[in-house]
Amino acid sequence: MTAYAALAEPHRRQILDLLRGGERSVTDLVERLGDLSQPGVSKHLRILRDAGLVQSRAVGKQRVYGLQAQPLEEVDAWLEPYRAYWSGRLDALERHLEENP
Repeated sequence: MTAYAALAEPHRRQILDLLRGGERSVTDLVERLGDLSQPGVSKHLRILRDAGLVQSRAVGKQRVYGLQAQPLEEVDAWLEPYRAYWSGRLDALERHLEENP
């Protein structure tokens, strides 16, 4: 699965947001997400791992997951022209508002 496909699902984006703050166990992710069961979180983590967006390691009997941001570089590069587009549009809006108070 590609990073694009993995990022399409809102729960997976939430998991990545949580992992930005550091490694977390599946149990911790389940508690913080609230609306997903442990099997559901594990399924999403497997998809994120297959896309290269997270890595896991064993800590005792638990698995701990951490963010792997490198695959997001491709997504970031794809988004760059859109950021430039919106920046230009926002600059034009700002000029319009300054000229027409």
